[in-house]
Amino acid sequence: MTSTMSEHTRGMWYGVAAYVIWGVSPLFWNLVDGVPAVDLLLFRVGFALPILAIAITARHLWRSTRSDFATASSRWVTAVAAVLLAMNWGLFLWAVTNGHVVEASLGYFINPLVSVALGVIVLHERLRTAQWVAIGIATVGVIAMALRLGAIPWISLTLAFSFGFYGLLKKSGSAARPLPGLFGELVVLAIPAAVVLVAFREPGNASVDLDAAGLAFMVGTGVITVVPLLLFGASAQRIKLATVGILQYIAPTCQLLLGVLVFQEPFTPARRVGFILIWAALALYSLEGYLYRRQNALSVAAS
Repeated sequence: MTSTMSEHTRGMWYGVAAYVIWGVSPLFWNLVDGVPAVDLLLFRVGFALPILAIAITARHLWRSTRSDFATASSRWVTAVAAVLLAMNWGLFLWAVTNGHVVEASLGYFINPLVSVALGVIVLHERLRTAQWVAIGIATVGVIAMALRLGAIPWISLTLAFSFGFYGLLKKSGSAARPLPGLFGELVVLAIPAAVVLVAFREPGNASVDLDAAGLAFMVGTGVITVVPLLLFGASAQRIKLATVGILQYIAPTCQLLLGVLVFQEPFTPARRVGFILIWAALALYSLEGYLYRRQNALSVAAS
């Protein structure tokens, strides 16, 4: 029993660490001023690949990694997932380095509910009444924000839907496992990244100084990409998926606080209305899920 509790506690801390790193990552991406989001994306892909290769080697996963891409369907899924991942990462990097951290955080608050909606529409999953109400409240929140701002919150919605479709794709039977899958996606992205570096970059025209600090920053882009993913994977193996679902709100909460308190972005009444409605939807959805699982557990225990 002690061992089980220890593993569960370890899993909780792994999960908290992963989401905190994701949450405070805007601080890292703004360490060097004036680096274009495209360059940050190139660094992220280029330096995450060798770190992932080391992780796969350490876990003796090369044979199983090759088997994950043995079929044409698995390779197609990986290619499409790579495009969605590049879209999500690229927009996030642009947002957090151009004064839109709050909007980026909203996207990751909306994402869980987008995933639920995609599950209903595409996978024909069924929702209970309270879950439908939560989706409705979140939709009203986005519409209210758009009306009061006079514009659709496209950054938030693009981040939410690109990652929602990415997650949907990862549920496909043809999708590779998480670690090999991410490695395959970065291999796909490495090809256009190499083309950009060779064809569109003038020699010596680097966006980051190639001194010790600059090189440390570039290597850090790979570290900050891979480490939280490995922590997340270790956490998901040890704790319930429902607990993971609650922990995921740590990241956008940290991003929102950074946007308002550190980067001094405006938190206007229009944004507050939208956030309050979306928070209410998330709270309702999480509480309903907890009560439903508890009732089922009690019913099983009674029987």
